[in-house]
Amino acid sequence: MDIQQLKAQAQAKQANLVAIRRDLHQIPEFGLDLPKTLARVLSEVESLGEVTLGKDMTAAAIVIRGAQPGPTVLLRADMDALAVTEDTGLSFSSTNGYMHACGHDLHMAIGVGAAQLIAENKDQLKGNVVMFFQPGEEGHDGAGVMLSQDMHLASGEKPIAAYGIHVFSSDDPGVFASRKGTMMASAGDIIVTLKGRGGHGSMPWTAVDPITGLVEMLSSLQSFIAKHFDALDPIVLNVGWIKAGNDHTTNIVPEVASFGATVRSFSKQGYEDTRTKIPAFIKNTAAAFGLEAEIEFSPATKVLVNDGAAIDRVVRVVGDLFGEGKYENMDQPIPGGEDMASILEEIPGAFVFLAAGDPGTPIEQRQSNHSNKAVFDDSVLADGATSLRPWLLIL
Repeated sequence: MDIQQLKAQAQAKQANLVAIRRDLHQIPEFGLDLPKTLARVLSEVESLGEVTLGKDMTAAAIVIRGAQPGPTVLLRADMDALAVTEDTGLSFSSTNGYMHACGHDLHMAIGVGAAQLIAENKDQLKGNVVMFFQPGEEGHDGAGVMLSQDMHLASGEKPIAAYGIHVFSSDDPGVFASRKGTMMASAGDIIVTLKGRGGHGSMPWTAVDPITGLVEMLSSLQSFIAKHFDALDPIVLNVGWIKAGNDHTTNIVPEVASFGATVRSFSKQGYEDTRTKIPAFIKNTAAAFGLEAEIEFSPATKVLVNDGAAIDRVVRVVGDLFGEGKYENMDQPIPGGEDMASILEEIPGAFVFLAAGDPGTPIEQRQSNHSNKAVFDDSVLADGATSLRPWLLIL
């Protein structure tokens, strides 16, 4: 198909994609259970191909079979929202206590548009497409669950490539960005509970104070990381919450203190080191203060690694479609985590960022993804859908 014809076909869908995105923005749902969201998506795509639904979760894989022989390619759009209360002032704001603050409503609309373009031109499609509409990206391993249920094999064969797009609310709209190799970090949580012995605040020597141990631990943790982890293979650890005692009394030594932190790493070795070195430091520090330490790591996303050949295709397609200035190579990975990494570990492919900042807001005032004030420009929807379509023709 002529590229200009493809772009025109996609632009003709823009108004409907905006309507879909805004409908989805008003009904955000959390985790792996997204019944209203999936129903709205399926109303647009279930007639396009063969639908496989997830077991015990609201996920769907749509198989669109091409008229010409060829391999299977997987495209992925995530669907879940965040547990934050929206404060954007948009006319289509969410009011249910959740929010599409990470742009997954745009991802779904882009996925719908791509699926429609593929189905409408399947006479030219060489092979098959499996379109993932995935729940649970925000910390629930939805990608891993879909893979465990073999939903990537819905066409009857394993895809040879996988692609996904992620929007960002901070940069000027319409620019694509990615990189070969490691692109995003492994991301997980650590929860630490320190147990001492409670007592009277006037006689702390008769108790075993967990707060003192916690304060010392947190003040030393970053120095420990700097001295015991490879500076050329960094990790990021940031404490997100601390709990101890209560705010009604000051004269009690509590029995328990705890904290939670996010932990990011960029390699398998870095991931393994966080699971051995950090617990050893915590336990040793706790022991020095006479405390017991309980340490819990959540399951972490994998390091997201892009296939070099897939990125070459992305660069070529974006250049052909939108001009050379519309693709930017990322010099460094970012410490954000993404469960698309599980798909790319199983199937070589590429994950690509698409800038979707509000052009009416000065760049220094734009709120980042996950902010309850984040605003995304849905003018990029047709371009996002268009960009997914040609990758299937040049494998």
